[in-house]
Amino acid sequence: MRVPRVHLAQPLAPGVEVALDAAAARHLTRVLRLRPGGALALFNGDGCEYRARLLDAARVRVESADRPRTESPLKITLAQGIARGTRMDYIVQKAVELGVHALAPLATERSVVRLDATRGAARLAHWRAVAVSACEQSGRVRVPEIGAPQTLAQWLDTAPAGLRWLLDPQAAEGPAAGEAPAGDGVVLLIGPEGGLSPAEIECARGAGFRGIRLGPRVLRTETATVAALTTLQLQWGDLATGG
Repeated sequence: MRVPRVHLAQPLAPGVEVALDAAAARHLTRVLRLRPGGALALFNGDGCEYRARLLDAARVRVESADRPRTESPLKITLAQGIARGTRMDYIVQKAVELGVHALAPLATERSVVRLDATRGAARLAHWRAVAVSACEQSGRVRVPEIGAPQTLAQWLDTAPAGLRWLLDPQAAEGPAAGEAPAGDGVVLLIGPEGGLSPAEIECARGAGFRGIRLGPRVLRTETATVAALTTLQLQWGDLATGG
């Protein structure tokens, strides 16, 4: 039976007792039916995984710590046009499972979803919870940063360093045709349903982004994200080697 994994946003160290938050305690004891003495794994984003034992319904004792090799050596920042409803949840979940370092949700010209400040904050909290859950499931020990929703123009002004690629079905070449990623990794820009507009593509090119294509077919945005991240991790990350 697989040991359950729980994210706790607090310092952890072998030999200490820590309190579970209400959601974690409820999930472990009511959903997973873990009993006192049961084994579990904790992580807080510091790069370690902590083996622990459940003491009672609300407390655990940390027994040991190690550093599993579950984080990709390829640093990928995903800038994703906000997709509708569960499609965006799926994108966040699979991007985390596939090892992204950070994710920037973008409002673009063709975005169907329009978020005001209140809705944007609520969606951000939801996406961060999806990311934590994906880390718990996949074995990751660092939770990717998910930025607040912003416009493409705003994001381009502060986009991180790295090889800058944007998915464009009209591009002439794939990622393998360019130089290999170096220490700063890859910054990957993907549009929402309907893709990026011609004007947005030109703006991105002006900011140093090179258009790449994944093949002869036009993919849905959630499919394109998974396909692109898988391609990058197979070529330069840890999918081919297993870490």
